[in-house]
Amino acid sequence: MQTLWPHLVRRVDRPPLVRERLTLPDGDFIDCDWLCGGPDQGPLLLILHGLEGSSDSVYVRGLLHACRMRNWRAVVAHFRGCSGEPNRHARSYHCAVTDDLEAIIGHLRPRTAALSVVGYSLGGAVLLNWLAERGAGAPVKAAAAVSVPYDLHCAAKRLDQGFSRIYQYGLLRQVKRSLRRKVARYGVPQVPPLSKLSTFRLFDDAVTAPLHGFRDVDHYYTFASPLRKLHAIRVTTLLVHAVDDPFVGRECIPTAADLAASVRLETAPQGGHVGFVYGRYPWTPRYWLDERLTAFFSDALG
Repeated sequence: MQTLWPHLVRRVDRPPLVRERLTLPDGDFIDCDWLCGGPDQGPLLLILHGLEGSSDSVYVRGLLHACRMRNWRAVVAHFRGCSGEPNRHARSYHCAVTDDLEAIIGHLRPRTAALSVVGYSLGGAVLLNWLAERGAGAPVKAAAAVSVPYDLHCAAKRLDQGFSRIYQYGLLRQVKRSLRRKVARYGVPQVPPLSKLSTFRLFDDAVTAPLHGFRDVDHYYTFASPLRKLHAIRVTTLLVHAVDDPFVGRECIPTAADLAASVRLETAPQGGHVGFVYGRYPWTPRYWLDERLTAFFSDALG
């Protein structure tokens, strides 16, 4: 229920956004949606959505609303093909597309002296991989990552167990729909019939890995899992995770030994996957995650 409630029940009006298109070095593009009505200068929060998410995702809308209430500058960067228009190349996005994030941050840096980043789920994995690669040279003031699949081997196994298969089925439908649009418009390397790809492991082995230059799914999962890279992060970083996350088993959650001194892990006994709804019936639900993120970035930016 923690996972499903925000998607089924929470209603957040779409904030006023203006779109900017960023052309990437390979000729493809990424669309960035800027929050309107805030200041023209000052600190800026970059938001990275999860798998098949966008600026319309309820968790993104919730944070944008919180930013607007605080008169903060914020921008949502869409991964390739997630802004409503298929991207120009066969290449898509995955948990380690740090070159695209590097291009996004390079584009934003001239606009602020204080850039912070928050990533949800897959977007959080991309962010953590990038922070680990950049180390002390990462040009951001603070970062937060929510409900991250820290170990992709573990996450794929968890999604193929029990009730989590329902989430796997729904997410795979979205991913396959996006792939079909891309095939119809641009063509991609030959893949098996999508109906046979019933798990994320099968899909990533047949599509994600070969499309992005990995030998196989094990090569991709090992390379793209941020768990063993957290010790290399030097930016002040908050990790928010729920013990009952149906996408990530308890055994996949980082321990203190995995973390650099600059990384703080906060776990909640309940919260689901990017849920974190609190209150008792009859109640007005509190979306604790938005409160925690805005408090963290307020403290980090002074």
